[in-house]
Amino acid sequence: MISRLRYTFREMWASLSRNLTLTVAAVITATVSLFLFGMTLLIQEGFDNQLSEWTGGVEMIVYVKHGATPDQIAYLEGALLAQTSVIESAEYCDETCSAALATTLLAGDPGALEQLLPGIPSLFKVTPIDQGSGAVLRSLKAEFSSLPNVVDVKTPDEAVETLSQLKSFFGVRTLVMSVVLLLASALLIWNTIRTAMFARRREIEVMKLVGATNWFIRLPFMLEGLLQGIAGATLGSAFLLFVNDDWTKGVRGFPENSGLAGFVVTDNYPVMVCLAMIVLGALVGAVGSATAASRFLDV
Repeated sequence: MISRLRYTFREMWASLSRNLTLTVAAVITATVSLFLFGMTLLIQEGFDNQLSEWTGGVEMIVYVKHGATPDQIAYLEGALLAQTSVIESAEYCDETCSAALATTLLAGDPGALEQLLPGIPSLFKVTPIDQGSGAVLRSLKAEFSSLPNVVDVKTPDEAVETLSQLKSFFGVRTLVMSVVLLLASALLIWNTIRTAMFARRREIEVMKLVGATNWFIRLPFMLEGLLQGIAGATLGSAFLLFVNDDWTKGVRGFPENSGLAGFVVTDNYPVMVCLAMIVLGALVGAVGSATAASRFLDV
């Protein structure tokens, strides 16, 4: 068993050394394609952070003064739900819930977050009955703003709509580019394995004559492709983490009113994206090499 493993890794390394140029090209292509794939996921998450206040059908947010009493909050809830022809529901988010939301939205601006948290307001997330009620809700902004203990009322505007359009624009295009490059990477790995098998066709013939099984012959080549995919994914993941960290530091230096704080992706999401990239890279390498090893075994 140990001798077989030693043989497999030795043959894999020999094949990599013989086709160094093709191997480097395949790894670079996998790195770029998987980096674009990871960037697509991070960009979409950043847009989701910016738009999180308006997801789930919420069309208006009513901010309640910090420290409002339960009676005052109940009064505001009754005033909102009284608009039965317009409002389907008014979900209350207390100060703890509001603080968690602000932590996500202002991840790139810890200074502003630190100033906001001590006196953070609670809020109502108001859901309209239908999509056509947005204009009516905006017309109610002045009325709700005048209610006691209401700090502010926010409704959708052109900036939010533009942000949604940008999310779709960038998301689709970067995903298409990453898929195309992933296919190119799989083809390069496929071609690398094909070239390696063709270069060693006499050795393969001899091995088959002395009784070597097809799987015994294929395994070093399949392992070679798998390694190429994992190497590309690892390099792409390292570059992605570097770019995300650099972007986070850059956003924190922007003016507080820049509106870009929500585009910072924090917590464990970038790490999870990197793990997905490595799995995808391994899959691309395995599929490309396995296909070539099966197709060109009889060289």
